[in-house]
Amino acid sequence: MSENKHKTDVIIIGAGPVGLFAVFELGLLDMKAHLVDILDKPGGQCAELYPEKPIYDIPAFPVITGQELTDNLMAQIAPFDPVFHYQQMAESLTKLDNGNWELTTDQGVVIEAKVVVIAAGGGSFMPKKPNIPNLEEYEDKSLFYAVRKMDQFKGKNILIAGGGDSALDWCLNLQPLAQSMKLVHRRDNFRAAPDSVSKMRKLVDDQKMKLHIADVKELHGENGQLHAVTVQPKGEEAYQIECDTLLAFYGLTMKLGPIANFGLNLHENLIPVDTEKFETTTAGIFSIGDINSYAGKLKLILSGFHEGALMAQQAFRYVYPDKKLRFQYTTSSSSLQEKLGVDDKAA
Repeated sequence: MSENKHKTDVIIIGAGPVGLFAVFELGLLDMKAHLVDILDKPGGQCAELYPEKPIYDIPAFPVITGQELTDNLMAQIAPFDPVFHYQQMAESLTKLDNGNWELTTDQGVVIEAKVVVIAAGGGSFMPKKPNIPNLEEYEDKSLFYAVRKMDQFKGKNILIAGGGDSALDWCLNLQPLAQSMKLVHRRDNFRAAPDSVSKMRKLVDDQKMKLHIADVKELHGENGQLHAVTVQPKGEEAYQIECDTLLAFYGLTMKLGPIANFGLNLHENLIPVDTEKFETTTAGIFSIGDINSYAGKLKLILSGFHEGALMAQQAFRYVYPDKKLRFQYTTSSSSLQEKLGVDDKAA
């Protein structure tokens, strides 16, 4: 099987807290999982939108940050060796003749599994696009909304637009690789980590990059290749900045994306499920977390954890149709403790 083709027990769309905990519940029942997420790291909204924001309603944690919760969940599922496919969107889902599902991502990765679990929160994080004419002409050629491979930008004359963590982080990470680095932001204060801002300003002071306080107004180039960008400082005349690559980090928005085309009888962009198994109207496809809908639904992380536990019980019947499911407690089951490496930790 090629590096772009995979076979597993369960595909999980979404690597937020609920998707991560689903790996644990599935792993206890000897099911392996691959996870697909459009972000470049696990944690979903918790890690991307409020990593330092305290959460107060996770059982046994009076207070925990989004990043701490993500880190704990990653440690909890480590014994089950999940496979992550980051910076990819689940683009299509097909039922195979053998009864399995085949999911293809927008990066051409193909995963086959008996079960699919949609744990996509409010949907996929999609880049906010600036209101600039002819964006589409340059997208994925010389205008990008994410960095997938750093080497792609080696030796480029890069202009980064934005003032948040992504913009500043990639200024710092790509500056050593780039032919030239410039940052444009509409005002001279930033939403990024103070340490990143300080490092950026030092690069500017050392003349290793340039900072422009302005708005991007127009793109110039041909056949999808940029050669300059017009920017407009507040109250001043517009001018052009030479560049061959524009990285636009204007933030993220949530959209359901291709999941809307999976034939799941959506209701107001949510996926109806039954509350016994958290299965959708399509056999073998489950939905847990904020993206699902049922009577009495509460959009809480702890609710998603409960949904993941019940989902795993039914998923087992698809993955192991000839086996009998025996319910066990982690506190008393030696076989479950062995899977979790409890003896190893005690040693």
